[in-house]
Amino acid sequence: MNSFDKLTKLFSDFPGIGPRQAKRFVYFLLTRNPSYIDEFITLIKSIKADSALCSSCFRYFISNKSPSTLCPICNDRNRDLTKLMIVARDVDMENMEKTGVYDGYYFVLGGTVPILEKEPERLVRIKELEKRLAKEADLKEIIIAMNANPEGENTEDFLRLRIKEISGAKNINLSTLGRGLSTGIELEYSDSDTLKSALKNREHTS
Repeated sequence: MNSFDKLTKLFSDFPGIGPRQAKRFVYFLLTRNPSYIDEFITLIKSIKADSALCSSCFRYFISNKSPSTLCPICNDRNRDLTKLMIVARDVDMENMEKTGVYDGYYFVLGGTVPILEKEPERLVRIKELEKRLAKEADLKEIIIAMNANPEGENTEDFLRLRIKEISGAKNINLSTLGRGLSTGIELEYSDSDTLKSALKNREHTS
């Protein structure tokens, strides 16, 4: 396999990128000047060193080698301690933040649970979530914010089952995003107005 094919394969491994689009990326890079390529390579090399995984919500953030293990949101003591939103991925969290209407904290699950998956614990951070919930003292509401598709619904059911005992013992209300999200829609591609409506009309189920 030559360098062109190897780079195409690497790009096609990106989420949502197929072989045809991956090949377009490679052709695009071939048209750039050397300084552009050098900067591209430098940024790829540096982003891992400049980033860290938040020890509380498990999102990636630019740490700039700061000794703090918390991201800026988890470090913000002005946010509402009584609310925790569970999202599948970092991009879902970022999209929700853009709405400007949610002022609580987050937990990034790290993925979703496919239907018929026999070992969901290996795909998502359920143990980390249970550990965090066990330590929470002020939490009053958990908002399960999954995509409006079968896999998102399956993940929601899995979460409810796993955190039911903890939420019940602590009298924590469970809610989900309400009307506003059409079936099949992913949070990553939802506009701010749609997410605002879904959050405002969230359904309290326990």
